[in-house]
Amino acid sequence: MAAVPAAGGAARGRGATSFQRKAAAGSRLAAVAGTRPSVRHGQLLLSSGLPSLDCVLGGGVAVGTLLLIEEDKYGLYSSFLFKYFLAEGVVCGHDLFVASAKEHPENILKELPAPLLDDTHKNELGEETTADKSGDFQDSMKIAWRYQNLPKLEASPTTSTKFGHYYDVSKTMSPELFQSIKWHSFYLPEELSSQPKMKTCNMNSAYTRLLQSIQRIIYQEGFDGSDPQKKQKNILRIGIQSLGSMLWGDDICSSDTPEDIHSLTKFLYVLRGLLRKSLSACIITVPAHLIQNKAIMERVTNLSDIVVGLESFIGSERETNPLYKDYHGLVHVHQIPRLNSLICDVSDTKDLAFRLKRKLFTIERLHLPPDLSDTVSRASKQDLAESAKLLSSGCGAMAIGKKHLDF
Repeated sequence: MAAVPAAGGAARGRGATSFQRKAAAGSRLAAVAGTRPSVRHGQLLLSSGLPSLDCVLGGGVAVGTLLLIEEDKYGLYSSFLFKYFLAEGVVCGHDLFVASAKEHPENILKELPAPLLDDTHKNELGEETTADKSGDFQDSMKIAWRYQNLPKLEASPTTSTKFGHYYDVSKTMSPELFQSIKWHSFYLPEELSSQPKMKTCNMNSAYTRLLQSIQRIIYQEGFDGSDPQKKQKNILRIGIQSLGSMLWGDDICSSDTPEDIHSLTKFLYVLRGLLRKSLSACIITVPAHLIQNKAIMERVTNLSDIVVGLESFIGSERETNPLYKDYHGLVHVHQIPRLNSLICDVSDTKDLAFRLKRKLFTIERLHLPPDLSDTVSRASKQDLAESAKLLSSGCGAMAIGKKHLDF
């Protein structure tokens, strides 16, 4: 009889040891700086650099995925998302790989926005949010009571432990922050001048060189997931600017029947294979409005994990439309990946817009004005009515169907 408690104690001891090992393994997974495991699908997430965009994407960008940004007409606002993604990597200590055919990567890094980290920056951000709240308070009597208590998409940063950071677009990042990270660059004019022209597998020379550079960094710097890392685990953030444009030697933006019609899609196919087996994430901006053949753009979308489009109001009728007076453009979430599940993690909000404040670039819910003043003409009211009808088609273009999947 005395042996029974001893055996039970031994069993409990073995169970405790096993439980501790599992906890240690989980802690090693979450120990990668600037990441956190998703509570919904278990994938390791990193921030896009814009907390409001993370909220729309279901918590952040999963490691090993490709984020495609469809540039606005003048490429003004898409560059903010591109720089936010890289700036978040600098703050978190991630390695960077910046590729461009237009602007030198070193100049892109010099223009990254400054992070809002210390108390002084928090006070500046508090002034920005306080000004917005005062404006909302002035309009509170015009807003219907049922809309006043709706939660906002982006909450103000109150603690430093929140996932992701905020950045001041009116200031550039301090050069001292770059000393603690390692970054790699790919500037196409320099690459073409240093090596002879090459073309393999129906892919143009620029894409081939870029793939070789990314593959070399992943394997040599220890980001290959299939090979155990000897050093401390880290994330590689890859940023490629204006891929598919004429500057990359691709003619999909200038011809309906381009010479290398499958060049870009083959590049994305190989790139996503590299991302899947490495501790890396990639953001690519594409001038989708210039691509003549829409079938190519559909294939590009299918070969990407996350597709977000920006539609700027600059030069359009919406720029002077009172319906959109508080915003600078619309945000279209075309695709969200299905990670370890049958359905994708979709935000409850489909109608999204962005605006550039004095210091912040934010993504917010798009809402109609509650009432029109007596000074608005009848023609303006008719324009607002027509814009309201087009609102559902112009924003929230991703067809999801039912909100939840019931079994």
